[in-house]
Amino acid sequence: MSERSEDNGPGATRSDTRLVVVTGVSGGGRSTVARALENVGFYVVDNLPQALMLEMAELAYAAGGAARQTAMVLDVRSRAFSTDLAGAIEALRERGFQPRVVFVDADDEVLIRRFESVRRSHPLQGEGRLVDGITAERKLLEEARDQADVIIDTSHLNVNQLRRRVEELFGGEDARRLRVTVLSFGFKYGLPPDADFVLDARFLPNPYWVPELREHTGRESDVSDYVLGQDGAISFIEAYAGLISSTAAGFEREGKRYLTVAVGCTGGKHRSVAIAEELAARLRLAWLSANPQHRDLGRE
Repeated sequence: MSERSEDNGPGATRSDTRLVVVTGVSGGGRSTVARALENVGFYVVDNLPQALMLEMAELAYAAGGAARQTAMVLDVRSRAFSTDLAGAIEALRERGFQPRVVFVDADDEVLIRRFESVRRSHPLQGEGRLVDGITAERKLLEEARDQADVIIDTSHLNVNQLRRRVEELFGGEDARRLRVTVLSFGFKYGLPPDADFVLDARFLPNPYWVPELREHTGRESDVSDYVLGQDGAISFIEAYAGLISSTAAGFEREGKRYLTVAVGCTGGKHRSVAIAEELAARLRLAWLSANPQHRDLGRE
């Protein structure tokens, strides 16, 4: 079998595909780990039968692109689960992949509290007690835990702390940064439903009523200079740039990765476009990842 794939680009090999295998005890936080991996760009396959790991890895390698980072979440509740995780991992390595195994664990007392708080039984409990299910699962997962590259004990971690731990392990600094979209729009076409902040630029004079500017847009210098030259325009931008910059770290700590700042004017052609372009530029100067987009530009 060839070690190269055209979809992965010239010279790409199976070792270039980042594979993460996630397993661990029920109630330990596998779903949180899976979501955190998605946040940093991994394609996540949940509840994958162990027998399909090699096939999934090959599919990820052949697909390239976004699938080049793939996480496979194994669940003891799957009927295809076996204790021979070491053999499955070795098969991946023999094929040229370099998987990393993450095992999510927690103290028995913590697991019991978590199951009781959501009022559900353990998947291996059967007719026995909750502790019986936990014990049976630990027995089944002994070898998997021994083979893990990373063991994350979530006993004293909340959801945000666990997410940050995963992002530190598998996401670069850029993957953990807040990405800001500064979206211009026209109020007459409705509010953007995904807006986190809504800014109203209609307090500024409208270039539409200036004949030589009417047919131009806020992306052009004549209109932009006119809008930004109005009283209050720059202070308006500076105030919101400061607000967003000062709250960015807090949003990142709480796990928010995408922020939409919507800037509106009447039609989304002149004022909102010029303001959005300038605000995005100022946010980039503040070391934020910010890009302007213009929802309604061209609708008139």
